[in-house]
Amino acid sequence: MPLRSPSQRFRRLSASGEQPQSPWLVTYSDMVTLLLCFFVLLFSFSEINAQRFQTILSAFQASLGVLDGGRTLIETKPDMQGSGDWELKDVELYRPELLAQLRDVYSRVRDFVEERGLGASLQVDLNERGVTVRLADAVFFDLGKADLKPEALRTLDEIAVLLKEVPNHIRIEGHTDNWPINNERFPSNWELSTARATNVLRYLVEQHGLHPTRVSAAGYGEYRPLMPNDTVENRARNRRVDIVILRLDLGE
Repeated sequence: MPLRSPSQRFRRLSASGEQPQSPWLVTYSDMVTLLLCFFVLLFSFSEINAQRFQTILSAFQASLGVLDGGRTLIETKPDMQGSGDWELKDVELYRPELLAQLRDVYSRVRDFVEERGLGASLQVDLNERGVTVRLADAVFFDLGKADLKPEALRTLDEIAVLLKEVPNHIRIEGHTDNWPINNERFPSNWELSTARATNVLRYLVEQHGLHPTRVSAAGYGEYRPLMPNDTVENRARNRRVDIVILRLDLGE
């Protein structure tokens, strides 16, 4: 039997005296079917980024939970410092203005370090949390001690000038290698790393007037190494204090 168009079926029903039942549904269903085919075709051409999809999903879940709308927790892996679910490309995608400000701070810090010849004692890194100014352990502290060396104070005097110019919150983080320590002052690397970070914080606040509400200190012991603790050089790199100029939204 030859197929009839919707208009032919409509005329046939009208001629027989019967009332057509919603003839627009035929055209509507054809349109919906064509749209479905179109989107299936688009989907087949697309590339799914599972990590980005999970980030978006987490943000939507957070907006329905106890966190502020659109924000999500940034979880860091326990084995490596600074590694997390968010990367710089994610920051650029969701909050491009934050990345622009971070890059400006990074450029200013890097130029500041180069102009003053501080490259031997400081390293500067741009990551998903912010800009990290890494203080070399050998320059700032004696082995197993938390007191700042005189040359460390001169370097902090230089850094403080720049830190006072940026609006970001600052977190000072102490780290050690996995060599055990156990004495009356420092029962473990937790106490040693925390004391080092706190001494840096107090110097910046008390001697240079950084506002106490803008800075915080934390000690992570040996649990966030940069490198495996398998050589003398790697252990030296893991013993450090990081001054992290946080991304603006992390300080809110």
